[in-house]
Amino acid sequence: MTSNIPRHVAIIMDGNGRWAKKRHLPRVAGHKAGLESAREIVESCVKKKIEVLTLFVFSSENWQRPQDEVSYLMQLFFTILERDAKKLHEQNVQFRVVGDRSRFDDKLQDQIRKVELLTVHNTGLKLILAANYGGRWDITYAFQKIAERLVNGKLKPRDISEKTIQAELSLSDLPDPDLFIRTSGEMRISNFLMWQLAYTELYFTDVYWPDFKADEFEKALEFYAKCERRFGLTSEQLTEKGRVC
Repeated sequence: MTSNIPRHVAIIMDGNGRWAKKRHLPRVAGHKAGLESAREIVESCVKKKIEVLTLFVFSSENWQRPQDEVSYLMQLFFTILERDAKKLHEQNVQFRVVGDRSRFDDKLQDQIRKVELLTVHNTGLKLILAANYGGRWDITYAFQKIAERLVNGKLKPRDISEKTIQAELSLSDLPDPDLFIRTSGEMRISNFLMWQLAYTELYFTDVYWPDFKADEFEKALEFYAKCERRFGLTSEQLTEKGRVC
């Protein structure tokens, strides 16, 4: 029987701006409040011994937002890395960022590398931040790397398989997400981990991200615990294989 606790949880932390607007506050206040929710969910994952937590912090489309908001988000990203690095390390959390870093300024890129190097050998929760990330970018970049191998004669077209593509994607060394969570009532995956979410259980909640605390996370885990993950098989086949969750 499979575990009722997911190995990998992926979250779109949506609704910060609407949370702030509802309270007649600037949008940046929502992002700041959302940071506290992120910290609480990381703590919950550490306690529950969840293997991987992937948070969608900034999409490749988010650059189109107002410049002052983008600037604040970049500064907030840097501040988080600077202030939280030591605590993550003490919690045995391994930290990494996936996405196209080239658009970030040198200071932010350096800080990302510092935290990754500091925590690279940690064996607890793997905390992944998807920043300047898009699922289509991920797949396109994977095909570019495969194309280079074809041109160099290191790979033949008939040898390309799902495993070949999977190996070139972000998070290729980690299990695909078991549970996807999106807050704020939006019911779409918004270009997030498009390949990796193929068989993921999808959980949507109307709660805005700043209000998504440990108790709300528990509801998502309870939803997952009731899922029957068939992966194309029948319920009877799963029972025979002992794979009903």
